[in-house]
Amino acid sequence: MVNIPKTHRTFCKKCGKHQPCKVTQYKKGKDSLYAQGRWHYDRKQSGYGGQNKPIFRKKAKITKKIVLRLKCVEPDCRSKRMLAIKRCKHFEWGGDKERKGQVFQFIFFSYCEDNKIMRLCSLHLVAVGLLNVK
Repeated sequence: MVNIPKTHRTFCKKCGKHQPCKVTQYKKGKDSLYAQGRWHYDRKQSGYGGQNKPIFRKKAKITKKIVLRLKCVEPDCRSKRMLAIKRCKHFEWGGDKERKGQVFQFIFFSYCEDNKIMRLCSLHLVAVGLLNVK
């Protein structure tokens, strides 16, 4: 799990010194309908003949590389830059770090014998691995 703070003090090329930066996650923009590959593909697909290019089905990676977008908070600067970090399955903004022995609380629904009434139960799971269910 990767935990990233929402502000980060780092070097700004435009200011020439370390400045606090606002951190957001980079998102891909909408694809243009007029990009060369797009209109070539659309032209080839039109008319009779079905699918004409291979559809890629061999996905190898299960995670994406996370890219952070750093924006300088200096009013005169406001320059932006990208910072790629490694692959990770779980990405979190500025939350508390998990510590050993911390108690997590999970809320779940359990059915009674007649499967008509649902009652709310809370289960306390200790990170060490002990379960206390009553």
